[in-house]
Amino acid sequence: MSFDIENDPRLDPRIKAFLQRQPETAVSDVASREALLAEAASPAGVAMLAAEAAFMDLGDDETVAPSAGLSFATREIASSPDANTIVLEIIRPDTDQELACVYYIHGGGMATLSCRYGSYRAWGRIIAARGVVVVMVDFRNAVAPSSVSEVAPFPAGLNDCVAGLRWVHAHAGDLGVDPARIVVSGESGGGNLTLATGLTLARAGDARLARGLYAFCPFIAGRWPDAAYPSSSEYQDLLSDVRSNRGVIGYGVEAYDRRDPLAWPAFATRDDVAGLPPTVISVNECDPLRDEGVAFYRLLLAAGVSARARVILGTTHAIEMYPTVCPELSHDAARDLAAFAAS
Repeated sequence: MSFDIENDPRLDPRIKAFLQRQPETAVSDVASREALLAEAASPAGVAMLAAEAAFMDLGDDETVAPSAGLSFATREIASSPDANTIVLEIIRPDTDQELACVYYIHGGGMATLSCRYGSYRAWGRIIAARGVVVVMVDFRNAVAPSSVSEVAPFPAGLNDCVAGLRWVHAHAGDLGVDPARIVVSGESGGGNLTLATGLTLARAGDARLARGLYAFCPFIAGRWPDAAYPSSSEYQDLLSDVRSNRGVIGYGVEAYDRRDPLAWPAFATRDDVAGLPPTVISVNECDPLRDEGVAFYRLLLAAGVSARARVILGTTHAIEMYPTVCPELSHDAARDLAAFAAS
């Protein structure tokens, strides 16, 4: 089914213009993870990733997301269990007060992107301006490097996200963070890793380390389109990740085949999610991932988890994380996330 971007009345006109500016991305199937890595390392693949990074940098704007009143720091820490190095970018309001913390995991299908890209820098400032500390983690991507040079499939990125959260909790005093008010958040692939981090902590008996989870447009089904999620067919033209097998091949088809909810949280059962902290699921109306996010929210309710859901009308996938497109939507989302962390 082809989605008519130009004539669909649901889409915000600003988003229509934004979609027309996006760089072309590969959508064909790949035979193996090795083939995908070789493609990403080829001249054409490197050029495509560079164009993606340049496009993301257009999302940074001091007018929309001022730096005034904020302090910035970088930490390189050892992850577990591989003893590899990951990067944490820390944004803090200029105050001596102990503050709540948003531990943020960037998107990119667990495969690409970096929290250092411009749109994420701006998004982090918008959140921090609401009076919370923001810690953004650059983990090991599955396909193309972030600021961390190593790439590795599941569970490497998840291990890094969990290790980074444990570090923030252990160093809360140094960071001026209230250890009882740390929430985990992320969008798309970062939404997957947000939920998977919560599931991992619950399995380990450490759910207390995250006061809550806030997942934007979580990328959790693994294969698309899926008849269980009608949006995955209706809007598949609006997200290249769901028009091929690249997501599951890059991150780990073995984990998909064994239906591992830590890799693909859509496989989670009521028992899996029962130990999760309060959770918010936010989805976009015109997003192929909308219905899998809604289904996860309903699973949370059925399991007795304190949960809330938001549907942002007229929007496409993760548009809130690109603050120069619809600034008021980004500020509204950041306001809700920061309030969730501070409450």
